[in-house]
Amino acid sequence: MLAGVVGNRLMPRIIIDGKELTVPEGATVLQACEQAGSPVPFYCYHPGLSIAGNCRICLVEIEKMPKLQIACYASVADGMVVHTTSDKALKGRQDVLEFLLANHPLDCPVCDQAGECWLQDYYMEYGLYDAKFDEQKVKKSKKATVVGPHVILDMERCILCSRCVRFTDEVTKTGELGIFHRGDHAELDVYPGKSLDNNYSGCVVDICPVGALTDRDFRFKCRVWYLGRTNSICPGCSMGCNIEIHDNRERAQRPHIGGGARVMRLKPRYNAAVNQWWMCDRGRYNYTWIDENRITTAQINEEGAARPVSWEVALDRIVQTITRLKHANQLDRIGVILSTHLTNEALYVAKRLFQGLGISKVTVQGPAQPGRSDDLLMKADLSPNTRGAQALGLLSDSSRLFTEAMRKELAVLYVVGHDVIDVWGKPTISKALEHLELLIFQGSTVNASCQVAHIVLPSAVYAETDGTFTNCQSRVQRIHQAFPPLGEAKADWRIFVELAKRLEVAVDFPNAQAIFAELSAREPAFRGLTYEGIGEAGALLNQ
Repeated sequence: MLAGVVGNRLMPRIIIDGKELTVPEGATVLQACEQAGSPVPFYCYHPGLSIAGNCRICLVEIEKMPKLQIACYASVADGMVVHTTSDKALKGRQDVLEFLLANHPLDCPVCDQAGECWLQDYYMEYGLYDAKFDEQKVKKSKKATVVGPHVILDMERCILCSRCVRFTDEVTKTGELGIFHRGDHAELDVYPGKSLDNNYSGCVVDICPVGALTDRDFRFKCRVWYLGRTNSICPGCSMGCNIEIHDNRERAQRPHIGGGARVMRLKPRYNAAVNQWWMCDRGRYNYTWIDENRITTAQINEEGAARPVSWEVALDRIVQTITRLKHANQLDRIGVILSTHLTNEALYVAKRLFQGLGISKVTVQGPAQPGRSDDLLMKADLSPNTRGAQALGLLSDSSRLFTEAMRKELAVLYVVGHDVIDVWGKPTISKALEHLELLIFQGSTVNASCQVAHIVLPSAVYAETDGTFTNCQSRVQRIHQAFPPLGEAKADWRIFVELAKRLEVAVDFPNAQAIFAELSAREPAFRGLTYEGIGEAGALLNQ
């Protein structure tokens, strides 16, 4: 068996469980086992952290070596023969599990990690031993202790894998956690006078393989086997971190009002080019608005009082006003303000609709204020699709439209997604309303705009629709519908399509994929991209 060479790199040839393969030089046996389709169990190893080699569960048998080796630390060598399922390797893992469980409480029924606990999984696969230890477990000093705004520590359940310690040392570089004392008295804890309060503290819960670190927000909210999981993109900033939306599946399929919160939590999803394995706390816990304080019906405000109306009544009122201005050759008296929180598909349909009508004053507005940023993932631009709006040629100054309204130059202002009072201030809006015939607000969440707009249209949130966002790297990424829109809300692109039909503009699409197909054919920056080609990793715009 001879090593291969790729370029100037030596590629050792090894045999794992009878399968011969070539692996990169410097790879570990654990990585080679994963490549061979013979994965070994592990706790302390994490591909985004340094190798600690302290849990010992990844034992394998390597021919010509007298002792079992830990696969996460052992490097491959040409001609190496590895056995991952030999009796010796399996017995070694069983013994390691018994040591790990020697002081571990048997409280699985009340542990919030049940269903996601690697101790449970590996015990059923590799354990099932006859215990050699008695049940005089060493008591740890902290039980269900708050160690930060988002994290609770249970020392009794910790197996000292040190993942969380390495994360705070190597990724956030904030160093709040350490392992104290020795032997079976060793404990994980925060350093004296410190709190686990960095921008990414929730990530330690993600990487904890047992129930030692749990999320205060998710604790006892929902058993994990009742969760639905949908791939999506965090809309909290322009980084576009890849996430999973975890929802209560029973509630998620009941979009009527009063069904209870549907979204239980957000979790990071691996993408090597964007966020790797991580996400910030700002994005992680910014999800309650998906189910709270939602606009669920169309409304018309008349004489200071709002009343719910059907979609037909609300849209007909808009169409009548626009049609009248069109016949009077006064389309320049209509202004549109879109949002950088809209998907590429919604922005494109809006562009087609308003350009098809001959409305030239179409702008896209970002968030009113920038947010915090850091050197890891957090960006100051608090919107997911600023780059997409730029690529579609839509990003421009929206404030001038209010100036025109105060000069009596606008009759209709159509605002999507923005709380006009929060962004432009109450004095400006009050002055503009004196001269506006129609202020239309299209959005998802009840805000001050709902009280001053003449017509309110309920739109779906990102978790209720399909589409794409383009992040600050110019990477186009998919979002997927996790559950139906709440109440009578509709996806923004569907609202624009319905308006187009009533206004007799040739803009009609059955779904988001059809929109993207036309968008990629017509817009140079998106040319050649498809949903299939984007996949779950995303694809870069044409530069």
